[in-house]
Parts: sequence; structure tokens; C-alpha cells
Amino acid sequence: MKRVKHLVFWLVVIGVVLLLFSSHVIAEDDFHRQRYALVNIIKAEVRETREFLNQESLDKQVSDALEKVPRHEFVPDDERPYAYLNRPLSIGFGQTISQPYIVAIMTDLLKLKKTDRVLEVGTGSGYQAAILAELADSVYTIEIIEPLAIRAAANLKRAGYNAVHTRTGDGYYGWEEAAPFDGIVVTAVASHIPPPLIKQLKPGGRMVIPVGAQFMTQYLVLVTKDVDGKVTARQTLPVSFVPLTGKH
Repeated sequence: MKRVKHLVFWLVVIGVVLLLFSSHVIAEDDFHRQRYALVNIIKAEVRETREFLNQESLDKQVSDALEKVPRHEFVPDDERPYAYLNRPLSIGFGQTISQPYIVAIMTDLLKLKKTDRVLEVGTGSGYQAAILAELADSVYTIEIIEPLAIRAAANLKRAGYNAVHTRTGDGYYGWEEAAPFDGIVVTAVASHIPPPLIKQLKPGGRMVIPVGAQFMTQYLVLVTKDVDGKVTARQTLPVSFVPLTGKH
């Protein structure tokens, strides 16, 4: 009788484990289908805004990264059901995870190569850094709000992006020890392009930054530095971002 009870116990345990594993697999498959659908929505929106962007489609590597990175791992638990909607979501402390379409555009404008070194100013949840990590050799990301920086580092680790370098600090001043960078992306609006970031941009590099004022017109600006160090800036898309904070 004891052997029978023991056998029944282990059969129940195995059944529960298999059920949990099956539920996890089904959930992951569903998340993948949602990501695939989201990427198609983003592609359509890129075509609709081609006049602002001077392009009609995303680089395939960018769309592949969007389809691969699990956005649900970078949002609070209560926002998970909405992780694959094409809109920003709250991550606490008055901050948001950017709309996936905007993440796609900002990433695409950098024109990254696998050998590139990238700086992100404003880690937020870590999602943008994960997208960049799919496309570049090394990613450095700075977040001024310490609890968010800690949480983002945990999000990145849980999602398998252990090689992303994270730091708590004022991103206005960049990451001088790791400079120069082939690409820089700023995920908060600034009233001007920070001179330290221009200095840390490598000749031939590209920076994408929203410029304007909170509650007023903002534009996504593409900054390029040619091989002679000449800097040019071009407005692209009207956007809406939280402000870049710090003592600057």
C-alpha cells in the first residue's frame, strides 16, 4: 500500500510539472505570435510615415530583433497582457517603455553593424538595450533613476542579455571611459543635443535623439558626424518623450 501511495504521489508530481511546462510552452508560443503580429503592424506604420523617414521599410535585421526580443520580460507584471500592443507602457517612476514603432525607427536610423559599439542614454526597462544587443557588438546603457537601473539590469539578465553594460548616472555626460561610440540613442527629450555626446560620437557615427520641450513639439533628430568630424542634424519624425533629467 505504501508503494502504491508513493507511486501515486510521484505520478501527481510529474503530472503537475508536465502541466506547468506545457503551459509555459503555450504561453511562449502565444507571445511569439503576438510579436510577429506586432512587427507587421510596425512595418505598415513605417510605410505610412515614409515621408518623414525618407525610407519605406525597416532593415530586416531590425525587424528580426523586434520579433526575437521578449518585450513582456521588460514590463511590470500588470502590463504583461499589453506587452505587444504598439504603444508605450508605464514602468513606474513617471517613466515609460517606448512605443515599439518608435524603438524600431530609432534603432533603424542608427544603421548598426555587428562590430559597432553603442551607447544608450535612458535605460528605462532595458528593452531598447536588448534590441541594440541583437545588432551590435557591445552596448552601454545609463539610467539616472537608480531603482529603474537595478530593475533593468535584472530584466536584461533574465532575458539572456548578460553582456549589456549598465550604469546608474546622468546620461547627459555619456560614458567617457567607453567612448567613442559608433551609435548613440537617447530615449528622453532634450532641449538641445548634449555636447558631451557629440564629442563621444565616433567619426562616421550616428546619434538619434528627441529634441524639443515637454508638452510642446518634439522631433526625432538624426545626428551624423563625418570622417572629418563635421556634425550635421536632420529632423525626422514628430514624437513625444519624457524629459531628459539631471543637473545639466
